[in-house]
Amino acid sequence: MVEQRDSVLAKLDEIEARYSEIEEQITKSEIASDPAKLIPLSKEQGKLRAMVTKYRQYKKAAAGIEEAEQILADGDTDEDFKTLARDEMQQLDLKSNALLEEITNSFVMADDMDIDSVIMEIRAGTGGEEAALFARDLYTMYVRYADAHKWKVEQLDFRTTEKGGFREVIFGVKGLGVWSELGYEGGGHRVQRVPQTESQGRVHTSAATVAVLPEPEELDIEITPEDVVEHVSRSGGPGGQSVNKLNSAIKLEHIPTGITVSMQDEKSQHKNRAKAWRVLRSRIYEHHMSKQRAERDSQRKSMIGSGDRSQKIRTYNFPQNRVTDHRIHLSLYGLDKILAGDMGELIAAMKDYDRQQRLKNL
Repeated sequence: MVEQRDSVLAKLDEIEARYSEIEEQITKSEIASDPAKLIPLSKEQGKLRAMVTKYRQYKKAAAGIEEAEQILADGDTDEDFKTLARDEMQQLDLKSNALLEEITNSFVMADDMDIDSVIMEIRAGTGGEEAALFARDLYTMYVRYADAHKWKVEQLDFRTTEKGGFREVIFGVKGLGVWSELGYEGGGHRVQRVPQTESQGRVHTSAATVAVLPEPEELDIEITPEDVVEHVSRSGGPGGQSVNKLNSAIKLEHIPTGITVSMQDEKSQHKNRAKAWRVLRSRIYEHHMSKQRAERDSQRKSMIGSGDRSQKIRTYNFPQNRVTDHRIHLSLYGLDKILAGDMGELIAAMKDYDRQQRLKNL
């Protein structure tokens, strides 16, 4: 615990030094008059401000404790004055411990809290029509969870089956704390239940995969337009003749990474292009971020899942009305409520486990 505390304080010293450096930089005329330099610095300063403010409060409390200890160690100090010093030290000790715990929790989770927009992709896996219906159930679960948090959900693309399931659905979720809440959902989800088409009542196992991609601001990632090849074609699928006659479907291919995105949800070529670029930017951002995470923190990555679509992270067992998260060996009953969007306990358990692992890795 002492090593962990010292490590946190050392990192907080670095953050405070960086904050002071930014304060000094933005007062310089050559930076204050150049928005391209000023805006990124102001954003960085804004992200650090709350943490630095609390850290300075902690240092003030720690200095007060040190002063009280000196008074108590002085043999010439009046006894009444020592009693006041003891009371003061006790109060400051409680305050400093609470501040340090709060700062530490904010510190280890700060990167996640900064991302307030994600793109989620759900795809039916093994299990045919039943897998597509399960993919739809997952989509509904996430939308209801988002609604409960007053987050904005925007459907970007979807492909349905004859019975109303989803072969694939891509949607955006925007709001405070989105990534810190939904970032653990990436991976393989498995369902065990009796399909509607099963006449003998046998339980089938089907699967769907979920990818959760942080949606960066355009300033966060630069994509060279020459690296992206655009293909335009006629939209297919539902929508009527007016859709199929238009060259509105867009496919973007990012040559350096090999990442491709196809979008044909809208009749407008312009709208499809804008959506495709959003998804492409998120996938490229996640591609680069996953490399950094692998190099920086392999233990956390293995804990929360790499986003590998074949990795099984959770099982939804209908006969037993139970959900099991295999990463933290947690089983919860009340599957119907969870699929209705009551995911709070599941996600809170993942966040707490993740926080503990990050603290260990400091």
